[in-house]
Amino acid sequence: MADIVKQILAKPIQLADQVTQAADVATSFKQECAELKSKTERLVVLLRQAARASNDLYQRPTRRIIDDTEQALEMAISIVTKCCAQGLMQRVFTIIPSASFRNLSSQLENSIVNVSWLLRVSATESGDEYLGLPPIAANEPILCFIWELIAILYTGSVNDRSEAAASLTSLAKDNHRNGKLIVEEGGVGPLLKLLKEGKLEGQENAAKAIGLLGRDIESVEHMVHLGVCSVFVKILKEGSMKVQAVVAWAVSELSANYPKCQDLFHQHNIIRLLVSHLAFETVQEHSKYAIASKATSIHAVVFASNNNNRGSVTSVHKVNDNNDDVNHHHQHSVSTTGVSSKGRELEESATKDYMKAMAARALWKLAKGNSSICRSITESRALLCFAVLLENGTEHIQYNSAMAVKEITAVAEQDSDLRKSAFKPNSPACKALVDQLVRIIEKEDLNLLIPCIRAIGNLARTFRVTETTMISPLVKLLDEREAEISNEAAIALAKFACNDNYLHMDHCKAIVSMGGAKHLIQLVFLGEKIVQSSALLLLCYIALHVPDSDELAQSEVLSVLEWASKQAYLNQDEKVETLLHESKSRLELYQSRGSRGFR
Repeated sequence: MADIVKQILAKPIQLADQVTQAADVATSFKQECAELKSKTERLVVLLRQAARASNDLYQRPTRRIIDDTEQALEMAISIVTKCCAQGLMQRVFTIIPSASFRNLSSQLENSIVNVSWLLRVSATESGDEYLGLPPIAANEPILCFIWELIAILYTGSVNDRSEAAASLTSLAKDNHRNGKLIVEEGGVGPLLKLLKEGKLEGQENAAKAIGLLGRDIESVEHMVHLGVCSVFVKILKEGSMKVQAVVAWAVSELSANYPKCQDLFHQHNIIRLLVSHLAFETVQEHSKYAIASKATSIHAVVFASNNNNRGSVTSVHKVNDNNDDVNHHHQHSVSTTGVSSKGRELEESATKDYMKAMAARALWKLAKGNSSICRSITESRALLCFAVLLENGTEHIQYNSAMAVKEITAVAEQDSDLRKSAFKPNSPACKALVDQLVRIIEKEDLNLLIPCIRAIGNLARTFRVTETTMISPLVKLLDEREAEISNEAAIALAKFACNDNYLHMDHCKAIVSMGGAKHLIQLVFLGEKIVQSSALLLLCYIALHVPDSDELAQSEVLSVLEWASKQAYLNQDEKVETLLHESKSRLELYQSRGSRGFR
């Protein structure tokens, strides 16, 4: 950078020397030229000082300030040269308005102040002195403040750099424009350097700033170009857990705002590192899954150690109680996943919880719409981790885990290979996870209910005919619940009942036997608009697949469908309209019209 700065400064220094030389031989406007010479001499002294300090100068304001200075000096050369008359006629006809001298004098004075500010802001020890606002930043004061903070990141002490990163974080929080300015003015590079090499507080502040700055595609691309992935990997492997947690949050932010960087993070093995943090003190590092021979429910999924405990079994409920193996594992400084384990078990519980919450959040954002990442997640211990954390985690851990599971299952719903490999009916990890999802739905935990309903719906094609435990709690949610919840339950059940589900007939029978038809009739006829369409779609699937059901006849479903077919707002979707016509036709073969008189 020093060579670039020297090149920037070379021309204005030459121009300043030319101005002073020309002013010495001026034959007209001598007093005005003498004043210009005086200011130019003061300016060139500062410019030469800047050239000597080129290693310390912050390039962004340097370029802008020197560009303005160069323009002022070029104008000075033009005016002073006119004052160097070479004959009588030249002296007679050289007319320079006095306003031109005043304007030029003001510009040179501004250049002096700007360069003086640049030298002070780039000094390695500026202390707490308020540097003031240079003229160049008069139209955008915040820019000057950003320059000062970034300059401190380049040249300040360890503590000053940490405080500067915290201030940039506050500016980025205020509005998007500030964040763009920080990126454009070169703030990302020194923030990454601070994250990589700083002390704990400075690293935390730098990670927060980077996460906040990655709000748009251009900014994230710039970070990727500067090596953000490799810096994140280094921290997630070796850093303090507090910093690792903030970095995991930053990964989630960058992934959410620029999905293309999902694969870049994947290539840098960040998925594996995040899963390792999720699994720490959640499941054993070395484990294989097994099912107790006398297990009577999905919740009896267990796992055993590959080492000395190969023959023993531990309930998922009691995963965290097996501290002996965990402590034995942490005698090593680096785990098999590459994450340093030194001192991790000594961290405060709040820090461990925050780490897990942010690791789950990062996996949630990374998994969204990405089959390869979802495959990596499901091939690891993550599904069992999510099952345990959904039961035992803090509120934030549970929510982020539920959202991660929702996104993974959404991808699996569309990717049959992933669905078949990751969510096999006999997979212990899958069974443990489904068990927890069903329990949450049964408890109707409002914080987790919707993502868990969606996850079960996404997995509808993986369940066998004998597995109906997830249908009953979904049917119950159709009965006098908030419209949003009933809507999600109807959508999920429709995935069990639709034609794409091989077991649609068995699932439809199960829904009817659990009282689903009467709830759907109420939702179609009396429900809010948000739930009417999804309830009607599910009712149509049921009527289509089990038209000979006595329950449907007793509930007079045919009359309800006839009423619905006359409601324009319920027939706007072509799929619904077609399905409604087909289901009515099927019912008419088996049932007669009732007398409810829906109109």
